[in-house]
Amino acid sequence: MARGHGPGGPGGRFLTEEEKKNQPKVTKALLVRVFSYLKPYRAQLALVLLCIIVSSAFSLAPSILSGRILDEGLIGRSLRALIFYIVLSLAVNFAAHLIGVAESYINTWIAQHITYDMRNAMFLHLQKMSHRFFTGSNQGDIITRMTSDIDGVQRVITGTFTSILSNCITLIIALIAMYRKNWILATIGVVIVPLFTLPTRRAGKTRWDLTRQAQECNDEINGILNETMSVSGQLLVKLFGKEAYEYDRYRRANERMIRLNIRESMAGRWFFVVLRTFTEIGPMLIYLVGGILMMRYDANLTVGDITVMVALLSRLYMPVNNLLNIQVDWVRAMALFTRIFEYYDMPVEIDNAPDAVTPQEKATGEVVFDHVWFSYTPREAETRYTLKDVSFTLKAGDCIAIVGPSGSGKSTTVNLIPRLYDVNEGNVTFDGIDVRKLDLNWLRAQIGVVSQETYLFNGSIRDNLLYAKPDATEAEMIEACRKANIYDFIEAQETGLDTLVGNRGLKLSGGEKQRISIARVLLKDPALFIFDEATSALDSISETKIQEAIDPIINSRTSILIAHRLSTILSADEILVVRDGEVVERGTHDALVHAGGTYTELYETQFKAQVPASDHA
Repeated sequence: MARGHGPGGPGGRFLTEEEKKNQPKVTKALLVRVFSYLKPYRAQLALVLLCIIVSSAFSLAPSILSGRILDEGLIGRSLRALIFYIVLSLAVNFAAHLIGVAESYINTWIAQHITYDMRNAMFLHLQKMSHRFFTGSNQGDIITRMTSDIDGVQRVITGTFTSILSNCITLIIALIAMYRKNWILATIGVVIVPLFTLPTRRAGKTRWDLTRQAQECNDEINGILNETMSVSGQLLVKLFGKEAYEYDRYRRANERMIRLNIRESMAGRWFFVVLRTFTEIGPMLIYLVGGILMMRYDANLTVGDITVMVALLSRLYMPVNNLLNIQVDWVRAMALFTRIFEYYDMPVEIDNAPDAVTPQEKATGEVVFDHVWFSYTPREAETRYTLKDVSFTLKAGDCIAIVGPSGSGKSTTVNLIPRLYDVNEGNVTFDGIDVRKLDLNWLRAQIGVVSQETYLFNGSIRDNLLYAKPDATEAEMIEACRKANIYDFIEAQETGLDTLVGNRGLKLSGGEKQRISIARVLLKDPALFIFDEATSALDSISETKIQEAIDPIINSRTSILIAHRLSTILSADEILVVRDGEVVERGTHDALVHAGGTYTELYETQFKAQVPASDHA
């Protein structure tokens, strides 16, 4: 959206077919909202406007002074006048550039502060979005809105908005100066301007179309190369004997590309021929009409005046041409703001209740599910429930294991406790209070989750541990690592707790990452521990180490286990068997394994090989 020529070639910027199809509807409400971001910077904007007015006037002054240089200096043979007006012209031109620098600085300052405000507001809003938003949205799209789209706002402010002001002011000042000199020549100049702009627009449009076609053809060629030059593609070509076919396909696409490149290049050449012709016609016409007026009708009209009119005519061309392109920039600017506002306007699904409760007593972690129904699909759509009428009670200090086939709703169940999602029907209570009535920060501070997919930030082990408790002492971190059965590994590292884990913890093994994750949760010291398949993807040695860390926790804290490993499930006070979103069985391992139901089936297919028969006889 910056000033100058866009992809349409010289003198033209054009909308793509997709942009034309998806043009945003510009309403008063949208404009008010866009300009509301400028409101806090009214004083700076007024200064920018003043700078643009003065700079535009000063930049036209040398063209106007050129008449004095001719009439009083050269024709009048006055060396003093000649030097004075030349120095004045240079000084005014220098002042115009200085003011332009000041305007650019203030404009950039405003744009940077507006994008700073918008980034902060966007980040804060996205932090409030539910887990549903992040699981259902494209991560690349989220990052694009946060970076490229908001960066585009800066270009809109420093480019589009400023360009409109600058070009309009320059055009007005130039027209006033021309009409003050001679209204006849000024009118001829205004009539001539379309002779500059219309061919420029037409040539630019032609080059835009050819460039677009050439790009499509280039994409086709790249597609052929990607398909046929890869190992798998070449193998397929050879096995099916398609070498000649693929060569012919590439040759035809290459031939189209050459023709389009030649046409695009020549379209530019013809454009410059036309442009230069009209550039010469305009001044010649001013000289002709001005000469006739000066010689026969207006004795007061001077050679300097005619020269000024020619100079001002050339200064009219760029503002007019830029203003003709403003529609394209304006549509793209509004589309940009519309995309950003779409994210701002997304409702916050999970938020604190107005009268949210923050209990003062220490939490025990008791959880009750009371006839809970939950669906991932929007309520207005056809409802497909992931959880159906789920009820259970986890008493303080107890441990419940949840088992079931993949996709049965195990992880969904525990995700409702810290309100990553809200139930559709029924309720979930924590320490006797509906989780929707509890303060979100307090609730989530009481819950520690160790998931199968451990996430570590790109930093040191210390950084990742302090994420749970920023003011933790060295002794507290070491104690948490000992309990998580990871301190021996840390102690063996050259830099200890300052060992770097790499992006997403890639410098560590799966078991090491998982144990650091457990240490991080231990440092948080929650009332309720949730282990969501924490050992399912690990080897037996890593599993043993993690199990040694988990066992003391589930024996002393309120906890929920989601596991495929029988050794973990055996430690639970109660096992819930979930199938298709329903709790179909519940009880101890010994009772369930002989019940002949879903648990028996799971046991026979997944667990039986893990323990000797004597362990479950």
